[in-house]
Amino acid sequence: MTTVQAGTATTDRPQRESGPGAGEPVDTAARRARYRARAVSLLWALPVPLLVLLLWDRGVAGAWTLPFGIQMQFLPTPYEVARRLADLAVGGIVDDSYSGTLWWHLYASTLRVVQGFAIAAAVAVPLGILMGRSRTVNRMLEPTLGLVRPIPVTAWAPLSLLIIGFGDRATIFLVFLAAVFSILINTTAGVRAVPQRLFEAAAMLGTPPAQTLYKVVLPAAMPSIVSGLRIALGLSWVILVVGETVGIRVGLGALITQAREQSRTDLIVAVMIVIGLAGFLADRILMLAVRLVAGRRPLLP
Repeated sequence: MTTVQAGTATTDRPQRESGPGAGEPVDTAARRARYRARAVSLLWALPVPLLVLLLWDRGVAGAWTLPFGIQMQFLPTPYEVARRLADLAVGGIVDDSYSGTLWWHLYASTLRVVQGFAIAAAVAVPLGILMGRSRTVNRMLEPTLGLVRPIPVTAWAPLSLLIIGFGDRATIFLVFLAAVFSILINTTAGVRAVPQRLFEAAAMLGTPPAQTLYKVVLPAAMPSIVSGLRIALGLSWVILVVGETVGIRVGLGALITQAREQSRTDLIVAVMIVIGLAGFLADRILMLAVRLVAGRRPLLP
C-alpha cells in the first residue's frame, strides 16, 4: 500500500538499515559475524606461540639453563624441527629412513586411539548413566572402581604385555584404561545433577517413564558427558606413547622411542608437535560431531 503525504511518497515497507552489512540476509550477516569472531580469536592466540618460538630460538642460541636443570643447548632450534617435520611429511629434505613416513605412523596411532576411546565410551557412558540413576548399582560398583582408578596406566603396561602380549591389543587396552574412568565419572556426575523438576515437568507433559532416559536425562547430562569425552580423548593420546614404546615398530610412540635410542632430538620434538596437533584436531572433530548430533539444542557446549 502506498500513500501520498505533502508530495512525498511513503510505503509501509520496512526501511533498510544503514551502515556496513545493511540489507544483507540474516544468515549472511550471522556468518560474517562468526568469521570475524574467529579471526579475532586467532589474533589473540598468535602472540603466545610466537613468543614461545622466539624464546626457544634465543634460549638454544644462548645456551640458557632453565629451572629443573633444563639445558637448552641440547635442544634443536625451531628451524631444525620445522625442517624435520617437513621431511617427515613429504620426504626428500633430510632424506633418511624416516623421510615421508609421518602419515604411516600417524594412521597407525590414530587407529589405536580411536579403537581404545570408542570401547571406553561404549562401556563408560551406559555404566555411568546406570550408576547415576541407581543408588544400588552405585553402591555396588563405586568402591571397586574407586580402588582401581588410582592405579596409573603406566603400572598396567608391564602386566598388559604379559597377559595380552606385544602388539596393537595391549596398546588399545591401555588407551581404554586411560579413557574409561574420565568418561564414567563425568557421566555419573552429570546424571546425578539432573534437577528433579525436569522429571516432574516431563511427567506433567505426559512423557512415559520409559522415555525419560533419552528425553530428559541424556539432554540434561550431555554437557558433563561431553566434558568427560574430551578429557578422555586427550588422555588417550597421552597414554598412546606409553603403549607404543614396547613391541611396536609403527606409530608415533614407536617413532619417539627410536629417536630417543639414536639421540635425535629434532625428531623427538617434531613427533611431540605432531601428537599435540593430532590431539587438538581430534578434539575439534569430536566437538563437531557433538554439534551435528545435537543440532540447535542449547544444553550442549
